[in-house]
Amino acid sequence: MIKIQKVVGTAFVVAEFRNDENKEAHPLYRDPYVHLFLDRETKEAADRISQSFPPIRNNVRLRTRYFDDRLRHQIDQGRRQILILGAGLDTRPQRIAAEGVAYFEIDAPETQAFKQAKLKASNVDPNTTYIGADYVTDGMIGLLGRNGFDYKLPTHVIWEGNTMYLNEAFVCQILTDLMRHIERCSVSFDYMAEDVIKHTTGDPEITSVVERFAAMGAPWTYGIENLAEQTARCGASVFDRCTVADLYRTYWPDQPLASPLYGYYSLCTVGNAVTL
Repeated sequence: MIKIQKVVGTAFVVAEFRNDENKEAHPLYRDPYVHLFLDRETKEAADRISQSFPPIRNNVRLRTRYFDDRLRHQIDQGRRQILILGAGLDTRPQRIAAEGVAYFEIDAPETQAFKQAKLKASNVDPNTTYIGADYVTDGMIGLLGRNGFDYKLPTHVIWEGNTMYLNEAFVCQILTDLMRHIERCSVSFDYMAEDVIKHTTGDPEITSVVERFAAMGAPWTYGIENLAEQTARCGASVFDRCTVADLYRTYWPDQPLASPLYGYYSLCTVGNAVTL
């Protein structure tokens, strides 16, 4: 088991939160593979993170549904390559396999080795090309080219739970590289508002959960204030955007909005001009 600390370790916490939906009578999604990566240690780590702020678990459940929906839509629109950046314990290549669609994942080698071993032990086809590297510092475009990625194929990128751990320069670098090198590219990603990062929301519970991630060695360091301006600088256009609060009201309309954090946490899909 990988030690559950730093950004690599957050993959296990996210997987535990994602697994919550499997216990629901009417789930937003089903993930029949995530349990393969979980044990008592991962449960305890997830419980520690959510102890002072239980609504954090819903962020993952709702964002999973968003990314699943956008992925299926893009596949229906003709995307034939799916790239998952900072993939962690993502199971979409197994859950949302489609004929003629190739998956690629870039993440830390130890995370990918762990995931591969668990899938293999259960006779689950990974259905993806694993690229063990740091996509930010190791040259994402070169990594893809050396591993059979075709820049000319229509591609959808899933960039889930990553931007808040980076900075503006790195986020712009990744988006710009994707827009410049892939002829038809869409990207779905999530991000925090700047107020969350700067501890200026005025909500002590939000500040507390930010501090818990920092204490685990995975501090949130970056937020986006103006999505349209940010993406335009990278050569991209915004296709859609919503907050977790919007998703909460859509999927759980009879439940009161449980946290103000939901309004500070957004999800979006952007793409280059050719995809319009």
